[in-house]
Formats: sequence, structure tokens, C-alpha cells
Amino acid sequence: MVAESGPGTSPTPNRHIRLTSHSGAVDALTIRWGAATAKDRGPVIGTTTTRAHRHVIGTHSGSYSVYRALAVAAGALSPAHRADLTNTAPTDVIGPYPQWSEPGAIVSLDPWGAMVADAFTTELAAGYDIRPTIAVTKAHVMLPEITDAIARGRLNPDGRTLLSNGAALVTKAAIEPVWYLPGVAARFGCSENALRRVLFEETGGMYPELVTRGDLEVFLPPIGGQTLYIFGDARDLADPAVELTARVHDECNGSDVFGSDICTCRPYLTHAIEECIQGAQRGGVGLVAYYRKEGRALGEVTKFLVYNARKRQAGGDTADQYFARTECVAGVQDMRFQELMPDVLHWLGIRKVHRLVSMSNMKYDAIVGAGIEVGERVNIPDELIPADARVEIDAKMAAGYFTPGPVPDADELKIAKGRGLI
Repeated sequence: MVAESGPGTSPTPNRHIRLTSHSGAVDALTIRWGAATAKDRGPVIGTTTTRAHRHVIGTHSGSYSVYRALAVAAGALSPAHRADLTNTAPTDVIGPYPQWSEPGAIVSLDPWGAMVADAFTTELAAGYDIRPTIAVTKAHVMLPEITDAIARGRLNPDGRTLLSNGAALVTKAAIEPVWYLPGVAARFGCSENALRRVLFEETGGMYPELVTRGDLEVFLPPIGGQTLYIFGDARDLADPAVELTARVHDECNGSDVFGSDICTCRPYLTHAIEECIQGAQRGGVGLVAYYRKEGRALGEVTKFLVYNARKRQAGGDTADQYFARTECVAGVQDMRFQELMPDVLHWLGIRKVHRLVSMSNMKYDAIVGAGIEVGERVNIPDELIPADARVEIDAKMAAGYFTPGPVPDADELKIAKGRGLI
């Protein structure tokens, strides 16, 4: 089979299509997952410039890898381009920490992913196209809720963590998913073969190597990654004696960005940021880990269909039917599955979360189950819960979410509290 060329197609000459993204990997370096040093572990190479060097399934950039393909197809990007990593080094050194080599502690990201330029200078010089999967930078975070907290006297600018214009000074890290398949399978209690087969089948056969190359144990899935926001000194995250205020937040574009009031996502997120700032100002450190898992990892289309079903059901939008309506549409209540979530906490060296800004029982159980101690749990204040989100919060509390107050009973759950579609 021969590739086409012409207007709108790749500028590369006609050539046979490879039905596998690897050429036997005869020149590939070895990955020893969980090794104590970067040199012993070896680099993760998911670039396509030299296929004999590839030793993982998939490519870099997660879901954005498809946009790279479009750029190559349109002739806007050379498939041979290599990243110039000059001056891209992390602004903060994170690790290495003991958890990086603890068996099974980290299976969904590359702990050495931010250190590529320094850790693999020899391999880069030898022509291996190695790409970072983690980037660490500095940023100012500005939210109207933080400005309002300053105006109301709840927050006080100190010029170090919080500026007078309302900007919070943070260290920010972006992390791409890198899955060690044997470890991921163990987390979910299934065999590696079963995981590989289902990944292959449920992506429509996108990655044949999942079932044809059992020797390739690392997979770069085409999914969204996560962003970390650290308030205070990133090195303090690994010190159990320093108070850590943290929230693990799953993406909700409608609320987080556009302020939709059907859920508590944005008010809980901004409340957590306020708590993190206060914690850093007390001499502690704050962390917000933001995961791309839109709509409980069901996606926005499914989420909006569920909204319609909830608002149109007989009897109105009630908490007792909150999870049932999702399951009717999606077949499952929630696909976020927090089993992989604690990996980023291990990457940061965290042993104890003093104040967890979350009511989620699933997140709490995953963190504690990963061997990380949790002290106080911080719920969202009642005054921050939008009226239309009362259905959500009542349903979650009844399902086992943490609350210091009373849990709604069966009769309370049947009262319609959500407005209609108008």
C-alpha cells in the first residue's frame, strides 16, 4: 500500500505505509521501570523520527498527538522536527524521591520526565530523539474570587505568596501520562494481557502493539494529562513536618471556566486555592492537582445528556436520582477511577497531607490506600454551594462523601431542588 501525495497531504515522498510504528526496535534503549537512577531506568522514547529507537506504544503529547498528525498532513510541520530544549529546564528541582523507585508507587507518569536534557545528555548527543513528559515553570494565578477574598479581608497580600493585585505566585507543572502497563494492570486488579486487549479493542485497534508487542511495557495513552499548582516552596511538599494543604480536582470546563451553577466544581476549586494561599502564608505549602477528566471522565457530551435527563425526568431534578440518571446514559456512575491519582503525590515526595480540601470518599480512599497519611478534611462551605448544585452535593453526601454536618435522609433526597431547563 502506497501513501498519497499532493495538495493538503504530507510533504513526504510516496512510501509504503508501515502497519506498525516500530521497526523491531533493534537500536532501542532498555527501560527498567522503577530503577533508582535515570541512567539505570533509561529514557522514554515515543518520538517517530527514528523508528528503530522507539520502545514504547503510542506517542507524546497525549490527546494532542492527533493535532501533530494534522500539522504534518497539512505540511505545516516537518515530521523530522526535533525539539530544541535550550533554556527549557525546570524552574524548580523536584526529586528524586524514594517513592520514584518504590515498587508499584508510580505507574502512570515518568518521574524522570522533567530531567531529560540533563539526565540523558549522552543519549541526546548520540541522536536519540528524547522528549520531556513533564515541564515545570513559574506563573501568576489571578482569579476574581481571590480578589474578592482580599477585599473582604479573608486574604492579605504579603508580596511573596500573594500580590496586592490579587495574583498568587505559584510553581506550575504540566505532566503527560506515561503508563507502565504491568503496574497499571495491578492497580486495577486485572491481568496485563486483559488490559492490553481491552485497550486495543476499545480504541478501535488504534495501537496494534498493545497485543502484538508484549515486550513493550510502556504506553503513552492519547488522553489528557494534569497540571499542578504549588503555593510556596515545592521542596516542602516532601517534608511531613511542613503543613500541606492540597486539593485533587477533576476538570469541569462548564463550571471551572464558564461558571455553570449546576455543580460545585468552580467554587470548591477557588475555595481550595484560597486555603492553599492561607496555608503557604502560615509557613506551609499548598497544592492543587488539576486532572483532565471532564464529566467524571465520561466527556462533555455525556454530561450534557445527563443534565437534560435530570431536568426532564418526572418529579424534577432530585438527589435520589442523581447517580441513576448518569448510569442510564453512560452505563456507569463514574469513570475517573482514582487508582492512578496518587502517583503524582508520590512524584512530589508527599508522605502526609495535613489538610485535604475534598469531600470525595474515592479520592480519600485512594490517597490513604497509597500509604499517604491524611489529617483534616476540609468540606466546601454551605454558602459557596450554588442553589442548583444542592442536588449534587446532597446525593454525594448520601453516597458517602465526607461532611461534618448531617447526611440527607431518603425523604430529603426525594425533594426536587434543581431548577428546570429554563
